[in-house]
Amino acid sequence: MMYPFMTLDDNTEIVHSEMQSDGRVKVYIEKPDEACCFRRATCYLPDYTWEDVYQFSEADIDRYQKIIESTAHLILEFAQEGGFENASSF
Repeated sequence: MMYPFMTLDDNTEIVHSEMQSDGRVKVYIEKPDEACCFRRATCYLPDYTWEDVYQFSEADIDRYQKIIESTAHLILEFAQEGGFENASSF
């Protein structure tokens, strides 16, 4: 199950998984693109391992790394609670 987390000003979507049994959380980033349909990348917390990077530059990944680092505590919390909506009791 993937949970919505954040939409950036350029329509980039950031979603995350539930916390896995090994304590890891998958963070998936996707951005619409006319030429290639979607750019995408996957980052695993808590170790910030990047995989499946497609059509993002190193500068893009650096930007997303900073965003994820600054919000990782929330992502990890929400991953344990079943997403933002469950964590916030909405």
